[in-house]
Amino acid sequence: MLEEVASDIWLTEGPIVDFHGFPYPTRSIIVRLPDGGLWVWSPVALTPELKTEMDALGPVAHLVSPNKIHHLYLTGWHEAYPDAKLWGPSSTIRKRKDLPFQPALEDAPPEAWQGVFEQAWFRGSFFMDEIAFVHRPSGTAIFADLSEHFSESFLDRYWKGWKRLIAKPWGIVVGKGYAPLEWRLSFTNRSPARAAFKKVAATHPDRIIMAHGEWVKTGGEAYLRQAFAWLIR
Repeated sequence: MLEEVASDIWLTEGPIVDFHGFPYPTRSIIVRLPDGGLWVWSPVALTPELKTEMDALGPVAHLVSPNKIHHLYLTGWHEAYPDAKLWGPSSTIRKRKDLPFQPALEDAPPEAWQGVFEQAWFRGSFFMDEIAFVHRPSGTAIFADLSEHFSESFLDRYWKGWKRLIAKPWGIVVGKGYAPLEWRLSFTNRSPARAAFKKVAATHPDRIIMAHGEWVKTGGEAYLRQAFAWLIR
């Protein structure tokens, strides 16, 4: 269930979910902070098996939504771990007024994970913003929807007909790894997003993990230039 990526960082794959008719794989990242608490990014469905593994790692301290789309399983995790703090950008907080969030995430990391993560706020889109993270100890950059990296085998299995045909022109396939086309077009002011990209790139990550698609085990800097070519050119 949990896959160790590097020291104190794991990932777990969740179920395929439907997003406006498109099947999307889901993935969560778990990091053990220096105080022993667990930082859970984009929580996936909490099965009994996953909960058992989580409890063996340590206490769940933080539940993090990187953007307003990645909120589906927060309620279940909050019920299972009521002492864990909930975090997200203001767009998530507005969408999930039923949950007791901490102050909105922006560019500066909260005290709870200062020194462990670099944090960059991609904004300037009228549709959605996103908080990206870099886990400094492992050199791992973490994106939700800012990079989607679907393999041919996944698309052949899950995206049928016209959906299969548009994936490559949209650039959300292995070889590009772009954000979805409609989101890219919604960045009417790209300056804040470019500044956020530079902040991530300055950490020189070697590993890139995204919520949807094939994650990148090495060569992260080259991947960043490829996946964000639409933004930085």
